[in-house]
Amino acid sequence: QVQLVESGGGLVQAGGSLRLSCAVSSRIFSLFDMGWYRQAPGKRELVARITSSGGKNYADFVKGRFTISRDNAKNTVSLQMSSLQPEDTAVYFCNAHFGRGRDDNYWGQGTQVTVSS
Repeated sequence: QVQLVESGGGLVQAGGSLRLSCAVSSRIFSLFDMGWYRQAPGKRELVARITSSGGKNYADFVKGRFTISRDNAKNTVSLQMSSLQPEDTAVYFCNAHFGRGRDDNYWGQGTQVTVSS
């Protein structure tokens, strides 16, 4: 059983910063690829990903503003967001993916990020 809980969302003015955190309950957290997604109409779009080996990928719209990291000792993944803009307003979701002979995905309930003009 895998559970994910996001936190850190809130209301900020344009140009401000937030740090999102995701706590994962799993005995094999270090083996998961972890990602942050945000809700768009009809779908969730990838914001950032960090693999089990530490490799990182970012969506083009991040434009160097966001940084993803993980702490395997604490079973957490974080997303540092700076230079936030109103178009970043969304519900942000934490995702865990396990391959290795399987194709399992787990999702948190999301945390709201609102950026005012």
